[in-house]
Amino acid sequence: MKRGTIVITPFKRKYLGSNSYDVHLGRWLAMYKDEILDSRKHNRVHYFTIPDDGLILVPSKLYLGVTEEYTETHAHVPFLEGKSSIGRLGIDIHATAGKGDIGFCNTWTLEISVRQPVKIYAGMPIGQLLYFVVAGEVEIPYSKKKGAKYKKRTTKPVESMMYRNFR
Repeated sequence: MKRGTIVITPFKRKYLGSNSYDVHLGRWLAMYKDEILDSRKHNRVHYFTIPDDGLILVPSKLYLGVTEEYTETHAHVPFLEGKSSIGRLGIDIHATAGKGDIGFCNTWTLEISVRQPVKIYAGMPIGQLLYFVVAGEVEIPYSKKKGAKYKKRTTKPVESMMYRNFR
């Protein structure tokens, strides 16, 4: 972090563990507007905020969440994993997207699903970031990648841009 190759904002030292940094659930969630999603089309979402007194998530629904923390990684591969306490409540924070790219600069969109109804709160610890060192130089970081779909800075969750792969 002192070298600027990892940025976490806001950063609070108390969330730094022995091998990871705890990230927190942001206020914004999103859900897809349609029940049936089409991977070749832009599936629209509606945004809403988590009330101060929490929100009950239910099984069979996919919620897109976002981390409170904005991160940048310029020389390490970031991995986002759910906290064990979250897993023990039956909450999954990602289906497949636990690895970030070198050059990723944004908040993290979470693919939240639950096993049974569970109440969540904005600001609760939701995951942990781990960083892996890369040997050698990175030829094209994500932030400079021509086809990068998720580099627009946001504080809201970002829906799937899979449809852009079919162009």
